[in-house]
Amino acid sequence: MHEQGPGAPDPGLRRSPSGRTPQWVVDEALGLPVAAVPWRTPEPPARRRRGRGLLAVVLVVGGSLGAAFLTGTVPWPWESSRVVGAPPDPGPDRSVPSTAAAPTDRPTPGAGSRPAPWGQLPPAPAAGGAHAFALTQADGVTPVTYDPCRVVHYALRPGGSPEGGEELVHAAVARVSQVTGLVFVYDGPTDEAPSAEREAFQPDRYGDRWAPVLVAWQTEEENPALAGDTVGQAGSLAVSLGDGPRVYVTGTVSLDADQFREITADSPATASGIVLHELAHLVGLDHVDDDSQLLYPETVRGVTDYAAGDLTGLARLGQGPCLPEL
Repeated sequence: MHEQGPGAPDPGLRRSPSGRTPQWVVDEALGLPVAAVPWRTPEPPARRRRGRGLLAVVLVVGGSLGAAFLTGTVPWPWESSRVVGAPPDPGPDRSVPSTAAAPTDRPTPGAGSRPAPWGQLPPAPAAGGAHAFALTQADGVTPVTYDPCRVVHYALRPGGSPEGGEELVHAAVARVSQVTGLVFVYDGPTDEAPSAEREAFQPDRYGDRWAPVLVAWQTEEENPALAGDTVGQAGSLAVSLGDGPRVYVTGTVSLDADQFREITADSPATASGIVLHELAHLVGLDHVDDDSQLLYPETVRGVTDYAAGDLTGLARLGQGPCLPEL
């Protein structure tokens, strides 16, 4: 199903030369797999391979449960969950029932889907601002998004976390939920390690649903892409059925464990901004050339939260279609 994505990774979160104000450049080029979308003309830079069955996958680089559970019979792998972004009373699960035979390369169609978005999207800034999307639909304009009618599950591999690292991630997820309207649920810790060949559907580990977004602290030895000054990467997997629209279903966020210890000690606000930057890539934003935006490739003093352009793009990424068939 998988092949390596095009080109070399973008420069990562880097320190400036000594003697200058500490600065980093954020990198999201995971080198994650890219597979062919069989209904589109192949784009020259990518190496491709067809997905299994009807499911086509594309990886992009820079992805709440409330009172309900998925409708499958597989029990949850965690004893408890942390809901981020759900309204106080989201109501009962109205998952779309499926009459189709259960597929083997993806969850049961309709599992965990609702007929309306889970969260509430706040208005985007009226003035707008610079923003870009990591991946678009076939029209070249409409961004690929997560399905707002499903919760976005995430799990954390805690090994190597700096002090307060877990709280840092949860706070950043809550902020992304606030500005996109997407609802996230924390499934708990996992021992799964990030991999360029990570499967989006792992029923033996996670049950009859898409694998959760994996957030992990890694060393340079584990992930050579984090060597040198690179401190973070993020990307999401988009899938489609036939010629239907693509939708993100899971992703990976990798954070440099060693460098984050120093960054969090020197500037907690900078550390927060880095995680926010990576999570914005996860849900579909790309870099911009405007250094007033958090999605500028380098850290800028005083820019540690989403600015108007970032917020405009993130609001758009919370307005994707509901796709119960996936």
